[in-house]
Amino acid sequence: PIKYTLSGGGKRLRPSLLLAAFSALSHKNPQEAMNQALGIEMFHNFTLLHDDVMDKADIRRGRPTVHRRWNENAAILSGDAMLTMSCQLIACCAGDKLQDLLSIFNTTAMEVYEGQQLDMEFERRNDVAVSEYLEMIRLKTSVLLACSCAIGALMAGAGRDVVKAFYDYGINLGLAFQLRDDWLDTYGDPAIFGKEIGGDIVNRKKTWLLINGLSEAGEELGGIISENLDDRELIAQVVRVYDRLNLGERCCLLAERFSKTAIDALENVELNHNAREFFIQLALKAANRSH
Repeated sequence: PIKYTLSGGGKRLRPSLLLAAFSALSHKNPQEAMNQALGIEMFHNFTLLHDDVMDKADIRRGRPTVHRRWNENAAILSGDAMLTMSCQLIACCAGDKLQDLLSIFNTTAMEVYEGQQLDMEFERRNDVAVSEYLEMIRLKTSVLLACSCAIGALMAGAGRDVVKAFYDYGINLGLAFQLRDDWLDTYGDPAIFGKEIGGDIVNRKKTWLLINGLSEAGEELGGIISENLDDRELIAQVVRVYDRLNLGERCCLLAERFSKTAIDALENVELNHNAREFFIQLALKAANRSH
């Protein structure tokens, strides 16, 4: 199951960020940070495996989820093993950086679990505030991107100010990334996005769009999502409310604002042109991607 999980593909964004930060700040061989990059990717996939069990999801990256292909016990135990392996990889060949690496990794892990708990709690609430939602996605998505950047900087031997700058970059990159994901699920092109549009609406998932819609047109939108409509009609009616409130454009603008904040976080870090351009373009893409 572990091999199956890791062979499923994915963006590999987190290990790429870790190695990019390391390479931007050091002339050493990137292999020196490879164990930590693998550990971050192992941890990320562990969270997805357990999330799929909790969400009762059938498909992940176009294939049956582990608990569907095997069973829930195999999925839970495989996830447990992946968590242990990720800790081993983070600590491997860490030298005098071990304490700092474990501190940020363990703190991040606890925050990710908290974010998942909040996400599940939000399913039962219709009074979720935008500030609560942003904190949830900071915990569930952003902190692991930030941890990846910070560990790359730590392995390169960067000082605390530079490590914090890269951490802040990752936090804002993650917020832009998730807000764009919310937008894509409603307004994306299914041929490019890779899945059917409107899944969040059908599942009444608390996204930035739905939370703002309930806040600004609660009686109307609440009535729509409580009706027993077929999926196509439900999506169409909800999107009409979103369009009237201009929520799609507002969501994009907020994602772009976080993207700019990410770029600004590295403004005072000494980087060569290619490295800086890499992080700038990645932040811009997070807020404007089509898939």
